[in-house]
Amino acid sequence: MHDFDVLWAGWRLDYVSGVAGESHPSVEPKGCVMCALASVEVPSPDNGVIWSSGLVTVALNAYPYASGHLLILPNRHTADLTTLEGDEPMDLFNACVDAVAAIGKSYAPDAVNFGANLGRAAGAGIPEHLHFHALPRWSGDTNFMTSIAGTRVIPEALNVSWAKLHDAWPAKA
Repeated sequence: MHDFDVLWAGWRLDYVSGVAGESHPSVEPKGCVMCALASVEVPSPDNGVIWSSGLVTVALNAYPYASGHLLILPNRHTADLTTLEGDEPMDLFNACVDAVAAIGKSYAPDAVNFGANLGRAAGAGIPEHLHFHALPRWSGDTNFMTSIAGTRVIPEALNVSWAKLHDAWPAKA
């Protein structure tokens, strides 16, 4: 058994209890930030979209956990992974693979966090529109600022991250 230091956050119980009991109506597609990304016609540093197809969009996370944090989402507004249709699952997975490749080429990280939080209780910040996260990680990249101060230090501007990832996006013939 390990001994761990514990940071006490008694205030969290009221928050967690309150969130669990709240009703969270679905966001209409017209008000969905993910749908807004999916509707972008030309990827640019201004909109954060790295790449898009008819079915899938890849964009920078506007509130990244680390430089190069990408969101990969179906263009169709759906919250449920099991409702993907036709070519959506394969196109979404292929975009995930390309996102990890672009991160590797751009950042040469020690590892990559990849996954999805399916539903609010799982940690989804925007549970109304299915999306995956891919972000580079390095040994020792979590420091006292994150652990103690609850603050992340992102050492790179989003437009710099966009240029790196856009340039590294795998070309398709």
